[in-house]
Amino acid sequence: MDTTLQDPLLGRLLDGRYRVEARIAVGGMATVYRAVDIRLDRVLALKVMHPALAADASFVERFIREAKSVARLAHPNVVSVFDQGAEGAYVYLAMEYVAGCTLREVLRERGALQPRAALDILEPVLAALGAAHRAGFVHRDMKPENVLIGDDGWVKVADFGLVRAVGTATDTTGSLLGTVSYLAPEQIEHGTADTRSDVYACGVVLYEMLTGTKPHTGENAAQIIYQHLNQDVPPPSAAVPGLSPALDALVAGATARDARARAQDAVVLLSETLEARALLSDAELDAVPPQALAPAASGAEDRTSVLPRAVAEGRGATDRTSRLEMPATVTPSDAPLRPRRNGRTGRAERPGGGPRRRVWASVATLVVVLLVGSGVWYINSGQFTQVPSLLGQPQEAAEKRLDEAGLDVKSVDKAYSDTVDRGSVISSDPAPGDRVRGNESVKLVVSRGPEIVEVPDVAGTSLADARRTLKEAGLAPGMVTREFSEDVGRGEVVRTDPGAGTGRHPDSAVALVVSKGSPVDVPDVSGLSVEDATAALEEEGLKAEVKPGRINSPEVAGDVAEQTPDPGAEAAEGDTVQLTVSKGPRMIEVPDVTGKDVDEAREILQDAGFEVKVDRPFLSFSDTVAGQSVEGGGRAAEGSTVTIRTKGL
Repeated sequence: MDTTLQDPLLGRLLDGRYRVEARIAVGGMATVYRAVDIRLDRVLALKVMHPALAADASFVERFIREAKSVARLAHPNVVSVFDQGAEGAYVYLAMEYVAGCTLREVLRERGALQPRAALDILEPVLAALGAAHRAGFVHRDMKPENVLIGDDGWVKVADFGLVRAVGTATDTTGSLLGTVSYLAPEQIEHGTADTRSDVYACGVVLYEMLTGTKPHTGENAAQIIYQHLNQDVPPPSAAVPGLSPALDALVAGATARDARARAQDAVVLLSETLEARALLSDAELDAVPPQALAPAASGAEDRTSVLPRAVAEGRGATDRTSRLEMPATVTPSDAPLRPRRNGRTGRAERPGGGPRRRVWASVATLVVVLLVGSGVWYINSGQFTQVPSLLGQPQEAAEKRLDEAGLDVKSVDKAYSDTVDRGSVISSDPAPGDRVRGNESVKLVVSRGPEIVEVPDVAGTSLADARRTLKEAGLAPGMVTREFSEDVGRGEVVRTDPGAGTGRHPDSAVALVVSKGSPVDVPDVSGLSVEDATAALEEEGLKAEVKPGRINSPEVAGDVAEQTPDPGAEAAEGDTVQLTVSKGPRMIEVPDVTGKDVDEAREILQDAGFEVKVDRPFLSFSDTVAGQSVEGGGRAAEGSTVTIRTKGL
């Protein structure tokens, strides 16, 4: 079943500019779509944050930071970011669209690659990361899913959504960013990452390209993490006998568990990679991996899922998720990508198969296609007529053009359109370019202009009624926030954003602000019995809830020791105040201070948690403690007062 049919963004015009055409991939934080920028008439990729996350300001801030970071990386091997924006619940990035496939798909289809192909992919990846590293950024999530191989022979690094400035804190306490199989030991152990962490990930990717499998595997993430921390990445030749020692050394250096032993950044690793390539003979570069080696599995930890390629429509545009289609006789090194000095990648030349042969083969194929096509056109030209292009033309001009082509207008329907001017053609049936018999008719759909929905006035209604009214008006209820209001009753809508009367496109999200009622000052009920505290709160329109368990406190056992919210805080009528009950003060041992100087005795008792009172007999001039109200070794309530007496005459 095609789940994209249920996606509400498909077919919509986002932010008045981007027409969403197809869903490409789904990740943990966002979904990627193929879209058309109607202003510049170009295909691009839209990365749209999941609406549930758009309500979290920290996620939105991180998403926007991605746009600003990647926009600074002007490099031919980095996926470009063009724009960033938001409409209602949808926060998005507009990015370069790469028609082709991911390295993950190549590995899944073909398993291990020849060394030449692996290096041809690794080098432009390192060129892209090197530019990022020297610009002060760390990718932090390098893996085959983020390496795009275009149909035009370009390798690009995508998804800098986890970048951080090198000079800023990169602590990720509480979560491990990146896919487990490619995390450097320091990312796992300390939650920090720098340029050498990207180097480690690239070493793992190189190992996977050379062997068709990941170096560390297990039934769960914990097993893989343990191996990263305690086991070196094995040499690729252990899995694929015959691989050059230079490749083993390259992988070992990039994946050293001690970050200090790795290349400082991707620029240094690229230099080492080029040196390793120079040491390999053509036979070593073109060594064919064992056919029995299974393709790399995606694993449970590969978070991004790529959707199957949709059937091409119209002129046969290829989605980014299309796979590299190669004849069975073509080996992996027939489609590698080698970096040039200007950063672009091209196909590697091999004996007997250079660019000239491929050009002539392409020309021959093109000639055959042209000959067959022209023959079909000639045979059918007397019976059929091609529907002319009518899209965007005024209705009168379109009808005239159909008449000149010998076709009739069957009917004219009207429809709303955000992109086509009022009175101009939105579509035709049959579509432009279709061949029809000369006596057939064409149905036209003409634009009524953009459809605008006016935001209804829902102030003063309940949240449920407001949501129902918005849906009936063709709008989507958006984020709900709450605030105190002296004028609007608790639970009723204070206002909408955008405000009532504002024109919006259908299905646009409308945020709702709901009243918490008049604010109530929380009274201080500490020291009261639970019964008295409950009564005091109810008088203010608040509810009491006793938390399980008791704590030591100076308050009498059974009385309220603490409350949440604190006294004086603002709460809404009907809110709950949590009460913590005291189990009395903690009883602690009293130090023996008899015979000590008064000042020393006071300090000892205060350090133990007691208040101190000094009792000096009449006409006593001694500073030596002769006695204490609680004998040393006895127990008294923490915070209580211990009286010490000096010697009298």
